[in-house]
Amino acid sequence: MGYHENKKIIEACLKCAVLCNHCAASCLEESDTKMMVKCIQMDMECATICYATAQLLSLGSKHAKAITKLCAALCEDCATECKKHENVHCQECAKACKDCAEACLSI
Repeated sequence: MGYHENKKIIEACLKCAVLCNHCAASCLEESDTKMMVKCIQMDMECATICYATAQLLSLGSKHAKAITKLCAALCEDCATECKKHENVHCQECAKACKDCAEACLSI
């Protein structure tokens, strides 16, 4: 299975990665960045796994189930952390992470 079979998951992963990067960059502009350290770390980890997942799925990797399971776990963790913060970018990120986790678990 390659791109066409995994298109929805790939798109969810790419959207999540972009919003995680946006969230991390926006968190760095918050007045209390020390309070946002865990969020920034989770954003960066989540974006990394989402990009990797999208790439491996588009290649039709035989490790698709394993990578999507790991991606879903990191997305859930990131969503949990982002939900703790009331700002718009964290809430957008949390939603994208939840959507990506659901998509990854559908494989």
